[in-house]
Amino acid sequence: MEVYDVVIAGGSYAGLSAALSLGRALRNVLVIDSGNPCNRKAAHSHNFLTNDGSKPRAIHEKARTQAEYYPSVRFMKGLVTNVVPADNLFKVSTEKEGEFLSRKVLFATGITDTIPNIEGFSECWGISILHCPYCHGYEIRNRKTGILANGDTAFEMAKTIRQWTKDLTLFTNGTSTLNPEQVRLLNKNSVIVVENAIDYIEHDNGCIQQLHFKDAMPEKLAALFTQLPFIQQCGVPEQLGCEMTEKGFIQVSKCMETSVPGIYAAGDCLSLFRSVANAVASGNKAGALINKQLTEEEFI
Repeated sequence: MEVYDVVIAGGSYAGLSAALSLGRALRNVLVIDSGNPCNRKAAHSHNFLTNDGSKPRAIHEKARTQAEYYPSVRFMKGLVTNVVPADNLFKVSTEKEGEFLSRKVLFATGITDTIPNIEGFSECWGISILHCPYCHGYEIRNRKTGILANGDTAFEMAKTIRQWTKDLTLFTNGTSTLNPEQVRLLNKNSVIVVENAIDYIEHDNGCIQQLHFKDAMPEKLAALFTQLPFIQQCGVPEQLGCEMTEKGFIQVSKCMETSVPGIYAAGDCLSLFRSVANAVASGNKAGALINKQLTEEEFI
């Protein structure tokens, strides 16, 4: 059985960036990708130098083409289901494509957002219900914008998003858990707080038209920002015993290595800061540092 230098689980921006870095270092790499990027519904990607405003699919296709240029990088459509240590190597199992041996494994598998049970939310998520103002705030600047959150998270989001619009409403979707000082500051800065429970979201092909409430008149909106709870898209790192942060991200060292030696992680699975630019930077760093570790092991 062929032994790869690195198997990369996940072929989106972080995985592709790592593959490019490793391919240029002449490493024998296998990228296993299920084809489920988190921004697949977004019309455009922003705040990524040289690609501001490009379609995510176009960025992905160009990135893959460039990584495929390097003959030591191989791609496979599939899903990694298990990784186990095997005589100083790792045996990587897939759902349908069999098993592979590798010296190192990089997880660039992202996270899965937990969609709330609100009619219309899923259809709008990633289109007009958004998570990152740095990615999408400019496009809805100075328009009527909402935040769906409560407590400390809501307060911090309001402070940030107010930079892009002063026409801002905070929807707590039930009784507010804001403290009196937070309420005072929100009022002082003209951020309206609405505690009514949301019934459903009226939209046009994913573009929010109005929020409808169970016991109040609807409100028109151009966009809604929120931070959703999430789970790791791939459970294998936890099965391996990789330490996780309190927020549920994979814990890594400065060298991008998890608590399990030889297992690395990059991209959205380890960072609250979710953007194409950050994922690319994370993957590039992981690829270089994995190569450094491999060279250290070889130079004896």
